[in-house]
Amino acid sequence: MRDFAELFTRVDQTTRTTAKVAALAEFFESASPEDKLWCIALFTGRRPRRVITTTVLREWAAERAGIPLWLFEESYPIVGDLAETISLVLPPASREEDRGLTEWIAELKRLSALDGAERKAGILAAWDVLPGVERFLFTKLLTGGFRVGVSAKLMTRALARATGQEEAVLTHKLMGQWTPENVTWDSLIEADDAQADLSRPYPFYLAYQLEEGTDLGPVTDWFVDRKWDGIRGQLVLRGGEHHLWSRGEELMTDRFPELARLKDFLPDGTVIDGEVLAFASDMPLPFNALQKRIGRKTVPKKLLAEAPVILMAYDLLEHEGRDIRAEPLAERRAALEALAKDLPPEAPLRLSPEVTGADWDALAQARAVSRDHNAEGLMLKRRASPYLSGRKKGDWWKWKVDPLTIDAVMIYAQSGSGRRANLFTDFTFAVRDGEDLVPFTKAYSGLTDEEFRKITAWVRKNTLQRFGPVRQVTPKHVFEIAFEGIQESPRHKSGVALRFPRMARWRTDKPLAEINTLDDLKDMLREYG
Repeated sequence: MRDFAELFTRVDQTTRTTAKVAALAEFFESASPEDKLWCIALFTGRRPRRVITTTVLREWAAERAGIPLWLFEESYPIVGDLAETISLVLPPASREEDRGLTEWIAELKRLSALDGAERKAGILAAWDVLPGVERFLFTKLLTGGFRVGVSAKLMTRALARATGQEEAVLTHKLMGQWTPENVTWDSLIEADDAQADLSRPYPFYLAYQLEEGTDLGPVTDWFVDRKWDGIRGQLVLRGGEHHLWSRGEELMTDRFPELARLKDFLPDGTVIDGEVLAFASDMPLPFNALQKRIGRKTVPKKLLAEAPVILMAYDLLEHEGRDIRAEPLAERRAALEALAKDLPPEAPLRLSPEVTGADWDALAQARAVSRDHNAEGLMLKRRASPYLSGRKKGDWWKWKVDPLTIDAVMIYAQSGSGRRANLFTDFTFAVRDGEDLVPFTKAYSGLTDEEFRKITAWVRKNTLQRFGPVRQVTPKHVFEIAFEGIQESPRHKSGVALRFPRMARWRTDKPLAEINTLDDLKDMLREYG
């Protein structure tokens, strides 16, 4: 644990990419195979399950520190992190035990199986033998809240330096539904066969947002289709089975059982990149239809009928069992079209249609009507481009339509977490309904740190009431709220819910009397919902 704590400290205290890669590579060169495997798992989001609730943990920490709970609770928001607060208030370790990371992970598993009293004794005993950073990390793992600022790209770069393998090969090896409990370091990293897990997807290729004024050259160099408003997914057909992966490496096969039928229509050894869409009457349904199915492990028949899904296919990554990502997009697209051309209507797959235009102005006009197609804009892909991994600039661009916007007043504020624990960053906004103000959305992103500091100072001086961590404030400050979509919501007083709301601007130029109304929201619901 000591070596892992040192690694965490080195990574956490620098923003330099080269320093992070060097620290990781040194750890992979010296640590035990088991600790290396758990390091990869933790740094890529494969955390152990939470052992204890934070409420109980706060009570035990205050008791062990010999301070009243109210004092701990007052200290927590000042520090901004629960594990760090606990590490600071607890007395120093009475002795130290040099157990490795894997041993402490095993201890977490043992603790999770104990009853309340035994679990408490085990956690207190662990705190008593762990110094500063190690105690902080153990507490993070207890709560399931371990996170670190290392991207998958940095991880593979460090592994490449430590093992001598190519980054692209390692990136593929780290994909899939593995955990340190079902693989070993040798089978995951050292083994030559990266296809050992037949369900494993390929790393996703991600596009950059197209900036205004970017010169892309001749329009004929580009393949253009819609940026569909669904869930990015990769369909893997191997070994007679099918697997569906999200962009976030989440296996979501069981959530969309309709796609199992594609085993009957597509050959084994096929991997397709596309968008999972709710689809009916030969048209994508609004995202809120698909949203009803997100998070469900089993889908009732009624919902299957109301929001049937298809895969809108736009790229072919594996054909006849052969990885074709290095081939130009034009050739991959031709092979995908050949696969899709003879599919019967009942097959839950559609080919993403090409959007054509004589010049960039014509494509701009096609982009402007994207919402008529329940799309978010256009995707621009260089016809000669290979399918790369991660976000690479130059060959793939997303050209999104401008967001919907509405002006609203802030009526509630709540402090943030982490480094923003001392700032008010989470706000509730309202629109006018006659003489009343009706809350309709929350937003917490879009402002600069300086703007958050200014609004925090104002909130502290203009609080009307407190409701736990929430403060009701004088309705004065107007913000332009940007969002991607709007839908009906009987759970909200306003009757609507927004998709991806954020603060686009602080409208210091606009008075309360000029904010939008509930009728404006309902008009937008009728037009875009």
